[in-house]
Amino acid sequence: MPLQQPFTVPDAWVLHFFPVLFGVSLIGCIAGTYSAPPTDEETLINFYTRVRPWGWWKPVEEKALVRYPHIQPNRNFKRDAFNVAIGIVWQCTLTIIPMYLVVREQLGLWSSIALLLVTTLILRKTWYKPLCKEEARYNEEMKQLK
Repeated sequence: MPLQQPFTVPDAWVLHFFPVLFGVSLIGCIAGTYSAPPTDEETLINFYTRVRPWGWWKPVEEKALVRYPHIQPNRNFKRDAFNVAIGIVWQCTLTIIPMYLVVREQLGLWSSIALLLVTTLILRKTWYKPLCKEEARYNEEMKQLK
């Protein structure tokens, strides 16, 4: 019995198929979103009150603030977006450092370690420390909800 060759797809075909796959996935996401009933208002208000997302939450924010006037909306979009960008670089260095270890690339390894340390310090100052301060205020607000 001859060995069967495993199913393979030429690389160029995969690259040409990506837009089709993306389009089908996008259509599926949109169809799934609109085929389900909308989330009830109480759930949205509870979510907003606990998470305080930024974005297109203005109608829910207004209703939550009427119900809970003591809560403070999240007004830190710029800081959060900056931290997301720094966090992506930080996460990438965590992934690439072991790769440089395996291939024994010294310059890349030490550069990545330095970048990891710099981004860690930035995140400590711009994300972790403010998070600790905001946590105390958040906990007080949550106690008032109960």
